[in-house]
Amino acid sequence: MIDFDNKGFFKLKQNDEYAERVRSLLLDDEQVVDSYKSMRDGVVFTNKRIIAVNVQGITGSKKDFTSLPYNNIVAYSVETSGTFDLDSELEVYFSSLGKVKFEFTGKTSIVEISKHISKHLL
Repeated sequence: MIDFDNKGFFKLKQNDEYAERVRSLLLDDEQVVDSYKSMRDGVVFTNKRIIAVNVQGITGSKKDFTSLPYNNIVAYSVETSGTFDLDSELEVYFSSLGKVKFEFTGKTSIVEISKHISKHLL
């Protein structure tokens, strides 16, 4: 599992590449909502969970897929981008895992992600 205390997902940018990489892990009724990529790692939001992908090793052929179900979320925080600070952040607090932080850059639908998480929590 990814060590979220010592591993951050820095500057994720919207990208469909990781949506394809996790396609074989999805359930029959599970759909990709949005997908993001950093230098090597990625995050995929589905209608049931968040899948964090940690690419490991020099060649990048080894990957760790961490499934973070929405039903284990107890709280979350969203920081939207501003006029000069174009980055946005999502902090998600899981009941047994603790805090997981994602940083986004560029055009990110952080408000839509927030609504999607809320739909599962409320």
